[in-house]
Amino acid sequence: MTKLFNTLLALTVFAVTTSLHAADGPLLNFPLPALGDDKEVLVLEIDMEPGQSSPPHRHNAHVFVYVLEGVVNMQVAGGELQTLSVGEMFYENPDDIHAVSANASDTEPARILVHIIKTVGVPVSQQVSQ
Repeated sequence: MTKLFNTLLALTVFAVTTSLHAADGPLLNFPLPALGDDKEVLVLEIDMEPGQSSPPHRHNAHVFVYVLEGVVNMQVAGGELQTLSVGEMFYENPDDIHAVSANASDTEPARILVHIIKTVGVPVSQQVSQ
């Protein structure tokens, strides 16, 4: 497990230091052979307009969200609503339904850095009904 966290830390530092602008696509898509031949990490920077939210969905992956700018609301089904500010993180496991993903402000944008550890070829997100 320590090897996984060291790998994630190195990838986070790489992504943050090499991508200080909004990206149109993934900042990083990298195989993780230490976790299995079919595992990869996908790093995305997501800009959220004031009041923007997404419908309930699942990622079927380990998801780590780091707030770069603004304030966001995050919640998995059955969990407590979390309001996160700059520098705070949110974790979602492969079995979670991401019930709330929203910019907490109606006037200010938010920006998050998302690391997703997933199976190669599996869609990043899948909409679900609650």
